[in-house]
Amino acid sequence: MIRQLMLTTILNHLVFSSCRFAVSLDAIHLGASPFIVGLLVTLFAVLPMLFSLSMGRLIDRIGMQRPMIIASSIMAAAAPIPFFVDGLSPLFAVSALVGSAFMVVHICMQNAAGLIGNAEERPQNFSLLALAFSTSGSLGPLMTGFAIDYIGYQNTFLALSVTPILSILLMGSGKIRLPATHAVPRGEAGKRKVAELFAYPELRTLFITSAIIATAWDMYMFVMPIYGRSIGLSASSIGLIIGAFSVATFAIRLSLPLLSRRIASWKVLSIAMVVGGSSFFLFPLVHSATLLMLLSFILGLGMGSAQPMVMSLVYNASPPGRAAEAVGVRSTLMHGSQTFIPLLFGAMGSALGVTPVFLVVAVSLTTGAWLQQRGSRR
Repeated sequence: MIRQLMLTTILNHLVFSSCRFAVSLDAIHLGASPFIVGLLVTLFAVLPMLFSLSMGRLIDRIGMQRPMIIASSIMAAAAPIPFFVDGLSPLFAVSALVGSAFMVVHICMQNAAGLIGNAEERPQNFSLLALAFSTSGSLGPLMTGFAIDYIGYQNTFLALSVTPILSILLMGSGKIRLPATHAVPRGEAGKRKVAELFAYPELRTLFITSAIIATAWDMYMFVMPIYGRSIGLSASSIGLIIGAFSVATFAIRLSLPLLSRRIASWKVLSIAMVVGGSSFFLFPLVHSATLLMLLSFILGLGMGSAQPMVMSLVYNASPPGRAAEAVGVRSTLMHGSQTFIPLLFGAMGSALGVTPVFLVVAVSLTTGAWLQQRGSRR
């Protein structure tokens, strides 16, 4: 079952990661300003931020199979819009539709990983699912870049509809079946309040921890190019530095299934956040591309291991029948980070430079590790 889940994830995440990359490049190609490009990227997260919680509740009530097929269908229909319509306007539609549809896929896949097997198997399941996300997240931009160079932007957008169509065919034929959820009656689901989830101390700590990790990840991707330019590094050097981070996330997720059998999930998470905080403290002290690559690799090991552990712990701490809702809360926090945090830290960086940004994230990660340690002792 977990292999089917990984295949479904890769097929759907490929179109998301590819579209996000292609939309930015096509907008620049069409002469869009940096503000417009930023707005297009933000649109991938705005609607998911608003509707993740309600979608999680719906999935808890009706299951995952139908929402997954509908979401894949939306992505298959939205990705090729620029093939049929010229200009910047279709790119806004692609961003909003693909981002919203993938939010459904993300919640379904995370929920399904938790339903497979027992509590002891969940760290391994979430590690393998994270590995699938890393695989498609790396392959998507790579394949899209080559496609744009060889067949052009419009034909590339048309080609991006292939993988979600494959997902639809596999799910529609019954070859991929997602596990059944614990059905929640409509009336009971309507009475539930999100504040009830925050009333659980362990779950509340995990939501805070998850938001800190998401912020750190987004800030690295946002600030590193700015910092690299400020110390005189070339674009290729900056690319290699960020590439070291991606390689590390992939590598650590390969070893997480074995690691999770030997070390408790909360310990892995705490160590990962300490590693991440230490890396952010050191970044502003380093001006060598080689050392920045090493620090980025170390940060990638921490951030790459933290995400699957958070999901495993969130699922285990969720009340019965509310796992997808808890995933929806986490997704809301993540997309809120992707929407607002770059604007906030961008303003801070413009006013004070990037060093304070690095330090704030470092303190946040270290504080998150302390909260996680304290919560685990209760």
